[in-house]
Amino acid sequence: MPEGDLLAEDQSDFAPSDGFERQLSENCVEYFLFLLDGETDARKSLLRLEALRRAAVQLAQTLTKDYIWQRDDFQLELETEQGLRYLHGIADYGDAVEDEWLIVYMLRELTKSYPTLWARVVDTDGEFLLVEAASMLPKWLSPEMDQNRVWVHHGKLFIIPSKDGDAQSTRTRSISLPQAVDFLAYKSDALVHSSFIEAEAFYRLDKYPAQIANSAHYSIITMPRKLAFLLHSLPKSVSPAVEAFYLRDPVVLKRIMATTGPLAFPPEDLVTTSVRFSRVLFAQLKSQRFDSPPRWQKALQASSSNDKAMARLETGMKLTCGFEMLAVSADKSKSRVVREVAIMLEDLVEDGAAALPTNEEMELWEGCHRDDDETWMDINYQDFGRELDGRGRGTSKANLGFGDAQTQAGLRKIVSRFEAFLNDETAGLDGAELDDMDMDDDGDDGDDGEEQTGGTDEEGSDFEDTEVSFDEAAFSRMMREMMGLPATDPQPSAYPKGKSKVGGCEPAASALDEEQTRIQELSSQMEAELRQHGALKLDAPADKQPALNRKAKAADTEGRQTRQAADEDGDDEVDIDYNLARNLLESFKSQAGMAGPTGNLLGMMGFQLPRDEDDGHDDDDEHKETGARNE
Repeated sequence: MPEGDLLAEDQSDFAPSDGFERQLSENCVEYFLFLLDGETDARKSLLRLEALRRAAVQLAQTLTKDYIWQRDDFQLELETEQGLRYLHGIADYGDAVEDEWLIVYMLRELTKSYPTLWARVVDTDGEFLLVEAASMLPKWLSPEMDQNRVWVHHGKLFIIPSKDGDAQSTRTRSISLPQAVDFLAYKSDALVHSSFIEAEAFYRLDKYPAQIANSAHYSIITMPRKLAFLLHSLPKSVSPAVEAFYLRDPVVLKRIMATTGPLAFPPEDLVTTSVRFSRVLFAQLKSQRFDSPPRWQKALQASSSNDKAMARLETGMKLTCGFEMLAVSADKSKSRVVREVAIMLEDLVEDGAAALPTNEEMELWEGCHRDDDETWMDINYQDFGRELDGRGRGTSKANLGFGDAQTQAGLRKIVSRFEAFLNDETAGLDGAELDDMDMDDDGDDGDDGEEQTGGTDEEGSDFEDTEVSFDEAAFSRMMREMMGLPATDPQPSAYPKGKSKVGGCEPAASALDEEQTRIQELSSQMEAELRQHGALKLDAPADKQPALNRKAKAADTEGRQTRQAADEDGDDEVDIDYNLARNLLESFKSQAGMAGPTGNLLGMMGFQLPRDEDDGHDDDDEHKETGARNE
């Protein structure tokens, strides 16, 4: 696209993208790599892209030599679409979100090595880098128009600006991929770069490349010798095998549960050695409840006296069953690793037991005795609660708090953001609007890129020194008042009395008390007026009430007697409280013992109602009484 055509778009901003972009499958990440070096010769451009692809694959192989991907690894292919030539890849990361961030890390490292490289990465949430930095984004940048605007270059994050910088303007819209590439090629000096946005977006990358090694987990397990040899030869085959066990096709499972029939890995000639997993894979395997197949019962009974040996055998049994399920259709799989498993099984059938390693040979395998600690899977909820409060477990080196330093920082960040959201009185239907973090308050209708960059870097945060807290006692008191219950504080606040979200100033607290007093007076006046007009008489006239059964009539008579006695004492609100309590009990009963709004509200105020075991059919009273007499 000529530069003149791009500049002509200044009259009308970017045109809307034509059609709809291809939708990604769930748990997939998609990435685009462009070399914008001004090369017009098609042959030279293709050669440079191919060289870039080889360099990217080499980087991935170097960094992830021993890394176990959950599903797909990092791959790139040459694409020619919409008049553009670029490298493109899609990876399914399954339940392992770390796979996605590892790809982001590798893309950022590539952009540092190639000055003309621009990379874009998205997933099913769209521009997920902006999701990470949501608290730092300007108002004009919304999910409805951020498509194709986020790029990584020289290891930094850049955003293609909006023309008018107004989120409410009809001219603020999504741009197509060709339009974005043209902007990068001809107007890169107008891009938005904010160190605040970049720090939030790349926050998870701080732990790389060390995280690549830290994500592995070694565990000593007991399994057939045949499987131990296969895992030693193809260590990355553990991923599809664990997934096959985790999903468990019922049809294939019948074959494993049968007492007869051939098995690829029969439970015989068992050996004990270490296997390398990713932490996600090991947690998936370890956490599954699985009834042992009949042919494994003998081996399990032999190890039942030793808890440690039993645990290793159970883990090995689950992994072996996963490989059994994988082997059923391994030769037809699209995965290269799974097809290699099928080829190796065929070779073992031809070579027989002679091809399997001896115990002495297995002792020489690297890491055959490594057994990592599994306590990272254990959650102590008391420590977790203290960590959320920012207190940790202590100050000594032995008590470093819940999880590692990265986990502690992440937890505190989540809690601080949640508390800021709860205490944001300006939040509307679209969520919290953090004006102190808005980057376009002082911007004019000039050069968007320069304005956005300057405004973001220089603006401070008005709330940096403001302590934000969630007062549980105040919340409980408000809920009691709304429901007509006595507004007593069940427990004192866990936070210091001298601190509040406005700094603990006494005039502010007095103003809040006065406002609550005015609200209560207004509520009393409204209640008196409604009572005068009969709006609060919730009991229908006798001629309009349907015939009640014996239990309902008795309860109603008892309730009226209670209200009359209370009225004689001068309490005008008992009638309302009775009906409120009756409605609450009916609502709680309708939950049938499950979670619901009434149970949650009463639980927060310290009330625990017993589960109603009655079936709720009052018309069956006679049958119940007859049954009781018969018993």
